[in-house]
Amino acid sequence: MKTYVMVPTYNEKENIANLIGKILKLKIKNLHIVVVDDSSPDGTWKIVQDMGKKNKSVHLLLRKKDRGRGSAGRDGFIYCLKNNAEIIVEMDADLSHDPKYIPLMIKELNNADLVLGSRRLKGSREIGRGLLRRFVTWGANLYITLMLGIKVKDCNSGFRCFKRKVLEGIKAEKLESKGPSIVQEVLFKAHLKGFRIKEIPITFINRTKGKSKLGLKQLGAGYFMVLKLKFLHLMGKI
Repeated sequence: MKTYVMVPTYNEKENIANLIGKILKLKIKNLHIVVVDDSSPDGTWKIVQDMGKKNKSVHLLLRKKDRGRGSAGRDGFIYCLKNNAEIIVEMDADLSHDPKYIPLMIKELNNADLVLGSRRLKGSREIGRGLLRRFVTWGANLYITLMLGIKVKDCNSGFRCFKRKVLEGIKAEKLESKGPSIVQEVLFKAHLKGFRIKEIPITFINRTKGKSKLGLKQLGAGYFMVLKLKFLHLMGKI
């Protein structure tokens, strides 16, 4: 079974080689890694390119226009599908998502169509995140749950494992989000299609290297996108 781990990146030179090394050490059969990089000024893409020359399981999708977390995720999903991936894992590049959970996520696909790593289940932990950041995440999650009716405890988790049919079913090529709200868009559309969603507890470790790209502008755009998704659904357009 062909598995692709898809990692969107922008200025993650301090983390990307370490992450790729950890994923490769999992020794998962027929595993590939595709890093979707928005022409990072810090040269993240060059590190990936060099690693790809040494290991054919490492791929670089270098984007030079239409940049953003959302469109990067969309293009990454399309790349995986075009390369015959049967399982697609999506994760962040900042080492907040530990690759050690990937084998369990893949195993849990026996009981679900989409498995996500949750910070809000019994057994979950968060390390290095302040109270304010946790409160913002809690509030955003409550807002998304109430607006979209998704029965998931961690609607903001970008650490997810999909069966191919999920991304085909939601028409990944038509995803609209330009920013981080792609996480909620994918989850909502999978929910509407009736795909089985399961959460597993993870330990989330806040980044120790590099800078977060999530600011007030991105948060505001995310809240607006949730409203838009709700409206489109009420209008029968999704």
